[in-house]
Amino acid sequence: MISPEMTPFASVGGLGDVVGALPKELAKKGHDVRVVMPLYGFLEPQCGKWKALETPMEVSLGWGRKEHCRVWENFIQEQGVRVYFLEYNKYFHRHEIYTGPWGSHTDNNERFSFLSRAGIDICYFLDWIPDVIHCHDWTTGFVPVYLNTTDRDTPLGNTASVFTIHNLEHQGIFGKEILDFAGIPFSEFRPDSLESVGCVNMLKGALYHATKVTTVSPNYANEIRTSQGGCGLDKVLQFRGADLIGVLNGIDSEYWNPATNKQIPANYSFKNFDGKICKQKLQERFGLKQDEKIPIFGVIGRMYQQKAFDLLATIVPRLMAEMHIQIAVLGAGESWLEKAFSDLAGQYPGKIGAYIGYNKELSLLIESGSDFFVMPSRFEPCGLVQMEGMRYGAVAVARATGGLADTIEDFSPETKKGTGFLFEEYDPSSFLVAIIRAWVNWRHREAWKQIQKRAMEKDFSWLHSAKEYEKLFKLALKFRAKA
Repeated sequence: MISPEMTPFASVGGLGDVVGALPKELAKKGHDVRVVMPLYGFLEPQCGKWKALETPMEVSLGWGRKEHCRVWENFIQEQGVRVYFLEYNKYFHRHEIYTGPWGSHTDNNERFSFLSRAGIDICYFLDWIPDVIHCHDWTTGFVPVYLNTTDRDTPLGNTASVFTIHNLEHQGIFGKEILDFAGIPFSEFRPDSLESVGCVNMLKGALYHATKVTTVSPNYANEIRTSQGGCGLDKVLQFRGADLIGVLNGIDSEYWNPATNKQIPANYSFKNFDGKICKQKLQERFGLKQDEKIPIFGVIGRMYQQKAFDLLATIVPRLMAEMHIQIAVLGAGESWLEKAFSDLAGQYPGKIGAYIGYNKELSLLIESGSDFFVMPSRFEPCGLVQMEGMRYGAVAVARATGGLADTIEDFSPETKKGTGFLFEEYDPSSFLVAIIRAWVNWRHREAWKQIQKRAMEKDFSWLHSAKEYEKLFKLALKFRAKA
């Protein structure tokens, strides 16, 4: 696997969690899984598991240019996974992966071209030819292109490529001069390869060249084929439709277990909710009124319009006026949204609490202490926090989009089945109705406990996803052999 992120080393979102978990499950099934990623400035190789390979690795770029980087190896014994870190200070010795306070790094085109090329060259360097190279997001978009062009008649010629879209909105669009830097033939600068509106689109190139394409939920795989969800690439995704497969992400079921996780204030399970201290601690920490009879709606996420924090802010006055509820918010992002929720916390003391920033401890506290977890996203490729929250007994109130629709079953009062509350249309009224439905059912305690129990019993483990990827890798290898 080639990726810019991998939990626990470097992660800013779901991509890192996927690359941190999927290799472990595949290794359990007997596969030799190795991951290549940058050595960022915030990573400090330590003694023990970290080992620097003796010989620098040569990376072949355009115009015959050769660069050398140091390779560090970390063998995660309990997982059976080798991780190779590329030490190339010009591009990676900084503390931000993609962006800083000023915005995106201006050399991201070269940084991730280098990652793609080095991810190929390390196979020659190690004299290890994998059956499949699994690439993640636009930052590795040149890898399938290399395998189909410059490296087609090499020992990697029979290696299949699987490219996973974690978020189609981010595509890696740059000037065409990056082709010279990367050493990719200029003949690939055409509409059915890398060219897009006069620029190079790294993700588009991967879509055309990868043996198989995946994304992180079945519903998102359907949405991105449409003009509304395709971010300008819907026609390409329709063209690759037979090779586009949605595989739902998983979560670490051992870690996300309220019965055993020692990082939450008290342990509990769906069989025993007596003395659920987590809710009391959450109310205390966020300055909410101490009352177990008031439902708490938890919110965690990046404060951007994709996550629909603006939609939530719009309906808060009505929620406060018409319902006896509390809201606990954790997140950071656009300054106007940060200010909006800080102001709302000040306007409704004891009812709304807001922490601007990211704090892992508070994230766990919200998931373990809330009665509901709110995700009204405009779009959501997969989403992990709704699965984590459900495991902890926080019933989801969410928009029926992407992976949210795949992981949450809308509660039906007729059948008495369901694990959460969904709404379809992206507007304040629909969102408000979903919250009202959740609140009404919470007041009917016996029915509510059954909804909560079903949510907590859902199996979101990586075991199922790993089986699907294993099938896909074998299929990709079969197709590559025929090409």
